[in-house]
Amino acid sequence: MDHRNLIFFILLLLIPMGLKAQSDSYELNFAPDAWYNSVDGVRLGIRMAGNMEGEFRSGPHRMEAGVWLGTALPEDPVSYYFSFTEPIPSITSFANEGNVQLISTVRTGYSYHQISFNKRWQPGFDELKFKELSLGFSQERMIDLVYRPYPQLWQNDWKSMVNLDLWISEKWEKQKFDLQLTLLQNVNEASNYFTVGTLEVTEQIFFNDLFKLRLRGFGGYVTDNGAPEYLFGYSFGLPMEWLNSGISRAKGTLKETWLSDGLISFASGPNLRGYTRHDFEILSAGGTPQYNSIASINTEFEFPNFINKKLDGTIVGDFIELRSYLFGDVGRTFDKEETITLPMGENPIWIADAGVGLQFSINIPDYLGKDRGVAIRYEIPLWLSEPMGTEKHFKFRNLIGIGAVISF
Repeated sequence: MDHRNLIFFILLLLIPMGLKAQSDSYELNFAPDAWYNSVDGVRLGIRMAGNMEGEFRSGPHRMEAGVWLGTALPEDPVSYYFSFTEPIPSITSFANEGNVQLISTVRTGYSYHQISFNKRWQPGFDELKFKELSLGFSQERMIDLVYRPYPQLWQNDWKSMVNLDLWISEKWEKQKFDLQLTLLQNVNEASNYFTVGTLEVTEQIFFNDLFKLRLRGFGGYVTDNGAPEYLFGYSFGLPMEWLNSGISRAKGTLKETWLSDGLISFASGPNLRGYTRHDFEILSAGGTPQYNSIASINTEFEFPNFINKKLDGTIVGDFIELRSYLFGDVGRTFDKEETITLPMGENPIWIADAGVGLQFSINIPDYLGKDRGVAIRYEIPLWLSEPMGTEKHFKFRNLIGIGAVISF
């Protein structure tokens, strides 16, 4: 089905849902929305959320949708997002839902359509102790490269992806542990068969109310013929993950020179944040600093700061946090040496960075009740094991990070 036809299909689907919302049993709420990128200009639209009355985001027939118009009137000015979730009663109980979910979206030059089965197991009332399993199938394709700041990271054939996701979360008195495993298999011969596997393990240790240690291990592997949007960089993860946030979804939302100068870091993948400038200078020159196999360890030692101590115990402190920490990252690729591009042109087994950072986090639900959290980091990678060119190992470097490197 052509993506333009999909847009009209979704709009027609929303009409009966809107009529149903007029009944006393179904609620449909609306909220205006606006965003910006350099292709669409200002994107104006409306977001919708639907659920059965009194079943806020937990009952049957849950729907989220949005329709936008690019005021710059590009080739495809209308974009949309649609999600519908239906619990399966036979495997659903309080905090232990099993459901089927449909997602369809065409926006910022990418067409994505998925059906998935999802199951959550939560033994008690603590929402931080659970297991989740998801099995899905998606059809996806890049339909307009003009939205991408680095078009060499994308190919435009249809992919048919089978995905398996496992998430295990545990919490003890002074520890928090998470394990996330993702397996993807492209079964569409037109875009070449390939497999993607990622494993992320995080642990947070509370020494006391003031000091914490956060640890993260990451490993990723892609078989040969993997699409470039599913390969890893040292400082960034899969480019596909950039589509999950409005900030990184299309070029122009962030100033492009900030990216090319290595001032912006997107949290994902190996997260060797000190090498952001190295990676993005290569990307801006048309190169592809990406690898099929990679592993890393990220550490953050959190210490108190005056502002956050004042926020603790206040109403504002329930929504806003300012973390201060020392960080260190170490990682390597397992690709063949001739495929490796490093700052000095050499191929050391491990590369590393270290420095100090601040992270500002805010999480306030929007009008439709959806969490609108964002984490902004200011980090100073003072030391690199492999500096660029004639740079010294110790030097003042700084960057702005989008998203938490080690999140809980």
